Amino acid sequence: MRKFVKLLIVAALPPLATLIAPLPGVAQEQKPYSGLETRGIKALSDQQVADLSAGRGAGFALSAELNGYPGPAHVLENADALMLTPSQRELTRSLFASMKREAIPLGRRLIEQEAELDRLFATLAITPASLEAATQAIGQTEADLRQTHLKYHLSMIGVLSKEQVSRYGELRGYASREGSNPHHQHAPKANE
Repeated sequence: MRKFVKLLIVAALPPLATLIAPLPGVAQEQKPYSGLETRGIKALSDQQVADLSAGRGAGFALSAELNGYPGPAHVLENADALMLTPSQRELTRSLFASMKREAIPLGRRLIEQEAELDRLFATLAITPASLEAATQAIGQTEADLRQTHLKYHLSMIGVLSKEQVSRYGELRGYASREGSNPHHQHAPKANE
């Protein structure tokens, strides 16, 4: 009888082993952050640091951009295709310059704040109080930066015609949203 029980146990082992073994095609070990530990500021890529330093959108204005509110930088890049008038070009340049004047210092502040948070962890100097202070400051700077970029997208609606806004979306490769932008129908022009 014992031999029979042992035989049953041994016979059951291969199926158990297949349950424990990883499935074919499934990564045994994922390391999504591998290599990021060498970054100067762990939470920011080199591209993010460059974008923040230069006052670029860095994704902060996607809710406007992807919902039919053009940004001044991309309007200027597409000025000829959008057939901007001289006054539209000048107003867009002015909005872009104002946006940069606001965004660059905020971006640099965010880089400094992220570097400080990283330093606190790296030097084991982090405390619950310093963590709260650092993350609150970072959150406020991110909110200020996002608002800065978004408000200039909002301002562009008053500069461009409905047709130019539609053409902008086409030029940027966005799916047609014909008739889905009611905010463009009665947007006041900048000179009204």
